[in-house]
Formats: sequence, C-alpha cells, structure tokens
Amino acid sequence: MRRLPRGLAAAMLALSLAGCGSLPASPGAAACAPGLSPFERDTLYFGRAIPTGGQVSEADWLRFLDGTVTPAFPQGLTVIDAVGQWRGAAGAVVREPSKIVVLLHPRDDKADAAIARVIAAYRQAFAQEAVLQERQAVCVRF
Repeated sequence: MRRLPRGLAAAMLALSLAGCGSLPASPGAAACAPGLSPFERDTLYFGRAIPTGGQVSEADWLRFLDGTVTPAFPQGLTVIDAVGQWRGAAGAVVREPSKIVVLLHPRDDKADAAIARVIAAYRQAFAQEAVLQERQAVCVRF
C-alpha cells in the first residue's frame, strides 16, 4: 500500500475535521445577512410502510396532513414524495414510500412542542417505530 505524503495527509485530515464543528441552535440576527431572518428548518421523514402489513394510503396521509400537521403549522410547509430505507430495531432493512415534510419556523418552545405532537401522533396512528427529524439553523427571506 502506498503512503500519502505527510503534508497531504495532514491537509486531508484538517479538511475532514473542518465539518465536525457544531452549529448554534439558531443563528443570531448578526449571523444572517441583511434582509434575512434566523429560522429553524425541521425536516420530518414519514415512512408509509405499516409494520403489521400494508402501508399508509394517500387518503390516510392527506387526513393526517390536514388534521394534524397543517393545524400545527398553518403558516405553511412543504411535502415531498420520496422512497426511503432504514434498518429497523429487529435488524431488517425496510424500503418504503415516504413523505418528507419541511417546516420553516422561528425557534421557540411552541414549535418544538408542535413537532413532538406531530411525530407522536403519526407513530401512534400508523404503528411506526420512528419518524426521523432533522433540524438546521437557517437564514430566510420571504
């Protein structure tokens, strides 16, 4: 096996570690360019396979969206159709149609609680093991 020159190896290590820093929970007003506001972007991944068989139908999804998600975030959201895969607690790989919901909102306890309620409601209604939540601090302009 060929060894990398020491300088190249050090540079590669420095670059790989550069992305390891953590972002603050939310950018402060000074962190956003003029005209942009600090917000949070939560992306929720809803698998549609039901562990006991079948899948969440489009009609069931729309009822959940209209009855649970939209009232929690009436200011707006985006829904994306997707296909996902993940390894469940039992070790099997699950491939399933999915819905991705993107929420942009100010960072506050009200939004955090609403997201937790949406996730809990979906898990309970459709016997889901998990709903993936991804959060990023962002700057937005409407």
